Amino acid sequence: MPKTLRIATRQSELALWQAKHVQVRLQTALPEIEVVLLPIRTEGDRIIDRPLSEIGGKGLFLKELEAALAAGEADLAVHSMKDVPAELPPGMALPVVLSPGSPLDAFVANDYDTVEQLPDGAHMGTSSLRRAAMLKNLRPDLRISSLRGNVQTRLAKLDAGEFDAILLACAGLERLGLAARIKSELSPEQSLPAIGQGVLGIEIRADDDETAAHIAALDDEYTHIRIDAERAVNARLEGSCHLPIAAYAVHDGQTLRLRACVGKPDGTVMVRDEISGPTGEAASLGHRLAERLLAAGADKILADLA
Repeated sequence: MPKTLRIATRQSELALWQAKHVQVRLQTALPEIEVVLLPIRTEGDRIIDRPLSEIGGKGLFLKELEAALAAGEADLAVHSMKDVPAELPPGMALPVVLSPGSPLDAFVANDYDTVEQLPDGAHMGTSSLRRAAMLKNLRPDLRISSLRGNVQTRLAKLDAGEFDAILLACAGLERLGLAARIKSELSPEQSLPAIGQGVLGIEIRADDDETAAHIAALDDEYTHIRIDAERAVNARLEGSCHLPIAAYAVHDGQTLRLRACVGKPDGTVMVRDEISGPTGEAASLGHRLAERLLAAGADKILADLA
């Protein structure tokens, strides 16, 4: 057995929290193995003066981590599943997803408790085209601007008065001990979550059976079924995590309910649908739901954004 497992991670405080969470769980399960972090700065972290949708490409927060895996410099990489493209690079595998945090979006403000309380024309900040589309669909009067940077940077811009409110992920705020900043959670009916939101995944080299065996116990079966369904939607839509695409699955161990949506960034058109079926057909259900979305007009929305 190797004496060390090396975890590639982004350098943001949230990414480091996530990697350290996996590190602790692995050290508890494998006390005979040293587990160390390998912080790496990614393209998505370097370019913070433009919206993610303008930078283009898939895997903006993953490519450098995957390069470290491919080069044998790291044994595993910890990702937020909402950042992971539907198709992994050749030679890579994603065998483990962990039990999730909240999948919901958080409404964060200093003077208002809900989206509904915002005055006409209020200024909102978000880095996500999906969140922007959901917000504009709820409140067409809102003025929405791109908000990049780590969680603390975004909160500082809110506190400085640059925005009336911002949207962040509940899970990220909770993991950083900032749950008190959440004024309200947006329900899936208000803002359908991003694919994989709140879930951490572990990527490894596909031929690394030894590491796969070490991390296998961390996989959460319930969440893996949910992720299979949600990611199948994105795979069929050929979308990235930076497009206004949402999918959210829940199940009781037997029957899975999957909701999905593709919207125009201005919120004027939202193509929504849902499907239910056996949990054993999670990926198939996701594929079928995506086909229905495409037939209902999502194909044109995505083509216009290409």
